[in-house]
Amino acid sequence: MACGFRRSIASQLSRVLDLPPENLIKSISAIPISKKEEVADFQLSVDSLLENNSDLSRPDIQAQAKRLAEKLKCDTVVSEISTGPRTVNFKINRELLTKAVLQQVIKDGSKYGLKSELFAGLPQRNIVVDFSSPNVAKKFHVGHLRSTIIGNFIANLKEALGHRVTRINYLGDWGMQFGLLGTGFKLFGYEEKLQSNPLQHLFEVYVQVNKEAADDKNIAKLAHEFFQRLEQGDTQALSLWQRFRDLSIEEYIRIYKRLGIYFDEYSGESFYREKFQEVLKLLDSKGLLQKTIEGTAVVDLSGKGDPSSICTVMRSDGTSLYVTRDLAAAIDRMDKYNFDTMIYVTDKGQKKHFQQVFQMLKIMGYDWAERCQHVPFGVVQGMKTRRGEVTFLEDVLNEIRLRMLQNMASIKTSKKLEDPQQIAEKVGLAALIIQDFKGLLLSDYQFSWDRIFQSRGDTGVFLQYTHARLHSLEETFGCGYLNDFNTACLQEPQSVSILQHLLRFDEVIYRTSQDLQPRHIVSYLLTLSHLAAVAHKTLQIKDSPPEVAGARLQLFKAVRSVLVNGMKLLGITPVYRM
Repeated sequence: MACGFRRSIASQLSRVLDLPPENLIKSISAIPISKKEEVADFQLSVDSLLENNSDLSRPDIQAQAKRLAEKLKCDTVVSEISTGPRTVNFKINRELLTKAVLQQVIKDGSKYGLKSELFAGLPQRNIVVDFSSPNVAKKFHVGHLRSTIIGNFIANLKEALGHRVTRINYLGDWGMQFGLLGTGFKLFGYEEKLQSNPLQHLFEVYVQVNKEAADDKNIAKLAHEFFQRLEQGDTQALSLWQRFRDLSIEEYIRIYKRLGIYFDEYSGESFYREKFQEVLKLLDSKGLLQKTIEGTAVVDLSGKGDPSSICTVMRSDGTSLYVTRDLAAAIDRMDKYNFDTMIYVTDKGQKKHFQQVFQMLKIMGYDWAERCQHVPFGVVQGMKTRRGEVTFLEDVLNEIRLRMLQNMASIKTSKKLEDPQQIAEKVGLAALIIQDFKGLLLSDYQFSWDRIFQSRGDTGVFLQYTHARLHSLEETFGCGYLNDFNTACLQEPQSVSILQHLLRFDEVIYRTSQDLQPRHIVSYLLTLSHLAAVAHKTLQIKDSPPEVAGARLQLFKAVRSVLVNGMKLLGITPVYRM
């Protein structure tokens, strides 16, 4: 894409360098805009050219860039050729730039940035994304928020690139905590509370039984026995467990709906409570399973008795563990989906766990283990509501909506909104997502209520405000047809900066597809919003000649269209009024 400019430059270079244009395309990039001066539009990195061509010698790269620039000629597309530090720079004919960018944005619509030569020949893949995965019985904790929004972003991105994506919510719905919960409910549970607020009540029961079990060994023994009964398929124990699970999923679906997130499959550790035996048999048949004196089953991943590489796969009483169930789940998913890639989105504390799972799959003879990927993320610190420490995600969502409503109430225009609650929720979620996605996913970050709701600066509120304001322009002045404006009317520096920035969208998506870091898109959208804010002040539509007004409206419409594309990839629902 980049409106065909990158391909046009590559064609001219291929004649001079005697290389296929396809080999040159990824060495040509749009130049980031500069506040100091109007820069060229594209640059060829001579360094990356050298990496792809051993015939070119390295010593004096600057001299090579100069010699190459002298061999190239301006044409109907390129109006100026110059050199920069280790680059050859190309300036596009300004009128052609304006017309081509605006036409491309309008023509491609929601696919703008994706119909690019950077993605040419990208094969369609089957991709499984495992994310969110809250624990039944432990209310939907804010700790699962990051997994939920990051996993949703990755699934959105992969789908946008044309892959077949399966979104799996792998619930923590099995394990020793259900021994505690089953025992706890019999001792402290109330049927009415379970019906009216299941997640809250199960959480209260779980906290209480844990507290009691610490002092009373008999409760711990009863919990152990309850879980054993579950593993052995006891009807009464399973019936109670099934109720806990069903009621919890109903609540989760309601919360996911507020976040604008869906899943193709709700599975869970419980699905693999029997299949784990097959995993143990396979490990045993390959001579990998060892029994300890205590009766537990372990696998030595080092093969040399290194204690740090010993992985326990079965308890001494014969019950399964998290790692065994994960192995069974991975094998089952390959059978079911024949995936090309499976991505697990969990916190960085589980890094070693997934290294062990992938390594174990490999030594079990599953070559596709190399197609499994763990996307780790850091911890959110300091997330508190006015009532104190936050435990539950729903409390955060309610607090965001409440604070956003209060902020909007102080702005006169907000009082005319049809559904202020829904708008407050969407703007608040944008604020939350942008604050989360601004840095590296692996980094821990300090949550700040004050920063999150700032309407100016690099925030989700500013992003939503920019989109709503641009939509208001279209509503107020109407949007002329593409042929009704004169491209010569958009030659001001503010217009050119926006057009140059729009050119870069496909590169930003390409880079994001390589490292799965949403911060590239966040940074791009915030810059686009700031450029639009400056242009909105200086490029007046009211009282301008019709062809000038029409051209400016088209420019702002293009900005809004690209903002929508980027926001939707991030999992943000744009608002049209605020």
